[in-house]
Amino acid sequence: MGRINEDIQRELSALLRRMKDPRITGVVSVTAVETSSDLHYAKVYISVADKSDTKQVFAGLKSASGWLRRELGQALSLRYTPELQFIQDDSIDRGAHILEMLRDPSVVKPANPANEDIVLDDDKE
Repeated sequence: MGRINEDIQRELSALLRRMKDPRITGVVSVTAVETSSDLHYAKVYISVADKSDTKQVFAGLKSASGWLRRELGQALSLRYTPELQFIQDDSIDRGAHILEMLRDPSVVKPANPANEDIVLDDDKE
């Protein structure tokens, strides 16, 4: 199942770059795919960089799901081509927020007070 999920993710990422729908703009990433065990359904997790376009991007993906499914069926030799369900994924934003917090010295204190004088490469600038 893991290989099938990776293959579907790779193919959908390539297909999204080829789409000509004007609603699908900006950076749209396929972050994960979860396929049901019978291969009839696939949850496709999508991350959109520009949050103001999220609604129209998902409307475009929903309307193009038939085309995406057909192209996916031609690219992969599976017994069934799964029905695609697009789900918004904000894990990239959450990860960026956590990284920002970790870099903020007022939020994260050094674990060892002896390390307070260490200068990191990022701090030299």
